[in-house]
Amino acid sequence: MVWEFIFLMVVLKIPIIYLCLVVYWAVRSDGRPAEGAALVAVPELGPRPDPWSRRSRRRRPGPHGSPTRSYARAARRVAGAAPPS
Repeated sequence: MVWEFIFLMVVLKIPIIYLCLVVYWAVRSDGRPAEGAALVAVPELGPRPDPWSRRSRRRRPGPHGSPTRSYARAARRVAGAAPPS
């Protein structure tokens, strides 16, 4: 039990020491900005597609994507039912 406690105390100190070193390095660094690029990049301005006009998508086949019927359903006979008289 004692060895586990000592081991965890030593192992858990490693991230804390690393954090302290990173903070020390950040505080010690100069506050000047990085050097700019030697050659300025010029973006190519070509025709861009309009993001609001998307291509129309086909409707998905199935019960929720099918179009409504343009004709009425034919009447079916129920199995086991007596014929209409």
